[in-house]
Amino acid sequence: MSEAANNCSVSSGEKDRHSTPDILMSDSDDMFFQSLYEFMEHEKQFLQCPAEGPDELRYIIYRSAFNKVISRATAYKRLLLTIKTGYDDVIRELQRREDEVRTAQRTLAALTSHPKSLMACQRRAGQLSERISVLQRETSDVQEEMKRQKSCREQSTWIPGVTVSDSEDADALDQHLKHLEAQRDALMDKKSHCVSLEIEAELDRKLQDAEQHRDELSAENHQLNVLNERLRFVSERLCSWEDEKLQVPLEELLSFTLENIRQISVTIDDIHSLDAELFEDDEPTGVNQSDLLTHYLDRFTDLFESARYEDAALIAARCPQGVLRNLDTSDVFRGVKGPPGSVPPLLLFFQALLMTVPVGGELSADLSLQLISCFLQHGATQLVSHAVTHNKLAFTEQLGDALTEHAQKNSEVADLCLALATVAYEACRLDRKTALSMCRRGLIHSAAEFMKHSRDLTAGDCIWVLRRSPSLTLLQLLTEPQQGSAAILSVGVACSTLLSEPQQQELALQLLDSFVSRGRGVFEEVILEDSRSSVDIWTNVASLCSDLNRADLSQAVLSILLVQSGTRVLSPDLEGARLMEHVFL
Repeated sequence: MSEAANNCSVSSGEKDRHSTPDILMSDSDDMFFQSLYEFMEHEKQFLQCPAEGPDELRYIIYRSAFNKVISRATAYKRLLLTIKTGYDDVIRELQRREDEVRTAQRTLAALTSHPKSLMACQRRAGQLSERISVLQRETSDVQEEMKRQKSCREQSTWIPGVTVSDSEDADALDQHLKHLEAQRDALMDKKSHCVSLEIEAELDRKLQDAEQHRDELSAENHQLNVLNERLRFVSERLCSWEDEKLQVPLEELLSFTLENIRQISVTIDDIHSLDAELFEDDEPTGVNQSDLLTHYLDRFTDLFESARYEDAALIAARCPQGVLRNLDTSDVFRGVKGPPGSVPPLLLFFQALLMTVPVGGELSADLSLQLISCFLQHGATQLVSHAVTHNKLAFTEQLGDALTEHAQKNSEVADLCLALATVAYEACRLDRKTALSMCRRGLIHSAAEFMKHSRDLTAGDCIWVLRRSPSLTLLQLLTEPQQGSAAILSVGVACSTLLSEPQQQELALQLLDSFVSRGRGVFEEVILEDSRSSVDIWTNVASLCSDLNRADLSQAVLSILLVQSGTRVLSPDLEGARLMEHVFL
């Protein structure tokens, strides 16, 4: 290979290695280029390439390295292939020209070896010299063009939004310029319709001052109204005393009147009516109300579009007639995200709703459920507790279920969530879910007392609770007879039902074992006083115990049934006596 070709390849390799633009590369890219440089150095040493000067082997090594870079590239593979093709074309042209020079030199040497052809050789030498000069000039031009193209391709900053190929296309650049100008015009137009943040803050401050002043006037008006009522009462008593000519001295009348006047007060309805009269001209009605609502909607839209979600949430919560206090507005806040590290917009909306709920009021059922779900999702259990305990929500079964599900997944707040769920279930008169929540909190005795005094719970509801919160203590409490009344659960029915379910068999066996361990007499009394269980039920209990390899329990039940005469009275209380007749009916 010629010196020019090798100088070109050397400069492309060495310069690329030491003048690579400072760009962000991953660790894998760093390892790749490091291994590539080591490969090139190893190959040059192995092939014994000279440190300087033209060398064909060095060019082959650099070309192989360039091919590895192209095979690894993704986005710029086409650009690298174009560059490689350009280099190869230039090098081939240089090789062709150098071959022509070598051929001319050999021809000149052959001609000079013959005296007769000396003149011809000199003429040929002159022509070759001119040709070499032309080739050298062309070679220099080609090298300059390569440097220019390389500097263009190695520029480190491209026009944003324009590809490499489009950056050299005048039409594409003109089109991109028009697009940028259109964007600038749109931004300027939007800016002309916006109000500065300083003005918005000033308006908000004035609005707050006006509301505070109105509250002060309302309080003052209330005091004046109380004074007016007291004066009117005194006036009426004096007029009555004068008209009817009562014999009561005026001093006693005034003393009695002054004692009663302190009890005069104004009710809430009177305050509202007085406020309405006082601010009758200021309250929006008709067209004014429509204008105020339009103002709130426009204000909300402006704040929301400017990403001021906290202020937009307050405007939505205070919007007249509750126009923005609905699920559609919550969906709007759910569809956006705030800056990293900030409070989620949806959480801000529900916080604003909770703060603006009037005394004695409550959110709708759908909003209440979404509010609880949002607070639980973001771990705001204090807000959940505040909302539930202050009766600001519409309690539903779904709301209680959401609290219960969160308690089962988060043990650290399980007790609080179950307590709040109990409040919701009690408000909805869902007694069996109320009892279940109490059991899951460990309040077994309280749950048993609640179930015993509930008029809506049936034996099936009690079994439903036991299935979901198995507890031997609860089962014993529910099967114990009450003073003067039977137990809420029949022992035989409960055992027969639970033994039929694989997951509850152990609970029923524990109950039977507890009776047997207290003595045969106790177990016999339990069976005989269980008036709601027939002999068939207890026979089924014995059969199920036998199937579970508990022959001891099975035999204990059967032996008690077989020894009864059918007329024995176990209880000395005539009203609470239980005959064995029900067993053999």
